Amino acid sequence: MYALVDCNNFYASCERIFKPQLRNVPIVVLSNNDGCVIARSNEAKELGIPMGAPAFEYRTIFKEKGVQVFSSNYALYGDMSNRVTIILKRYTPEIEVYSIDESFLKLKGFEKYNLTEYCLKIREEVLQSTLIPTCVGVAPTKALAKVANRIAKKFPQFKGVYVIDTDEKRIKALKWLDIEDVWGIGRQFAKKLKARGVNKAYQFTQLPNEYVRKEFSVVGLRLKKELEGLSVLDLEEVANKKNIATTRSFDKTYGEKSYLEERISTFAATCAEKLRNQKSTCNIVTVFIYTNPFNENNQQYYKSINVTIPYGTNSSIELSKYAKKGLDLIFKDGYQYKKAGVIVGGIAPENEKQFNMFEDEPVQHRKAMNVIDKLNFKYGTKKLKLGSQALDKTWKMRQDLLSPNYTTMWDDVLEVG
Repeated sequence: MYALVDCNNFYASCERIFKPQLRNVPIVVLSNNDGCVIARSNEAKELGIPMGAPAFEYRTIFKEKGVQVFSSNYALYGDMSNRVTIILKRYTPEIEVYSIDESFLKLKGFEKYNLTEYCLKIREEVLQSTLIPTCVGVAPTKALAKVANRIAKKFPQFKGVYVIDTDEKRIKALKWLDIEDVWGIGRQFAKKLKARGVNKAYQFTQLPNEYVRKEFSVVGLRLKKELEGLSVLDLEEVANKKNIATTRSFDKTYGEKSYLEERISTFAATCAEKLRNQKSTCNIVTVFIYTNPFNENNQQYYKSINVTIPYGTNSSIELSKYAKKGLDLIFKDGYQYKKAGVIVGGIAPENEKQFNMFEDEPVQHRKAMNVIDKLNFKYGTKKLKLGSQALDKTWKMRQDLLSPNYTTMWDDVLEVG
């Protein structure tokens, strides 16, 4: 059996933890640079505020309806997500962190357990320890666990936990679930199925295997089998990434090359840190810059370039150096830039590094990076930086409505009088 533990309205719930007065108050959380709505509490959903709503268009509605608006606080959300995961690992050794607010638990060998009571206990401990509300869906497959979780959220009488443990329950759940709400069914997928008269998940399971494979590939066939109760999707192991990217939109447009150099250096250093975390190296750096495509009054410019490094490296110093070389080749004066980014490729395991007979990164870099990582882990992220990086800020984004980092910064820890 698989259990899907889903944190309810996770971003909004995190904002409420340290401000209990916000309970039952509509909350929205905005994207980078306070652009669009990316998370809503149930109260905000009931007001008709859509996902992706541009913040500037809804500013009046926010004020009239008493909606509390927050900038994205990823440091807080990431830390709270980690705390939830630590608790979940106490209940089973097999866990897949599917997203920042969802985790699959494999309940192998739990045949003699009352799974409803067991999952209620999970839910209660997470709530007591973190104040994050959750819902848990349990079923023989991951796709059906998603269905069960949706039922646990939708119907309060199940107290946040629903178990699909019989074929009767499975069929009833699938006849209730709209096809567009099935995990893995995209908009075009749903549109195609509805044109064939398939409006419910159960109808999808009644289609011939040959048709599903032909029209929706082996992925669609796997989903069909999962909904039929045949487990074909196991927990996924965390794999090293084939490409690592760090990109950001700026708080406003900038025309100075010095500003872009600092941003590119910071992005490259972040990519290098991610490489070291997964014990990998890279030998390709892609740099891109572009203007604001929504500002028709300014000239538009978009350019990217691949820079090959003659040896594998995960040194922040080396990646920053080559990334800035790329910027030198594509930067043009006279444009106002809104976004930039660095992508590293040619990734290989650190212990399989292909050496170059004539060139290699200085040996001292490896020792220096090791010291930087250890000190940043001990004293806080980004305490030690390259001289080419800004010393005062991590990301230069508009975050006018940012809540304190209650759990990750000493200066923001609540004081009890």
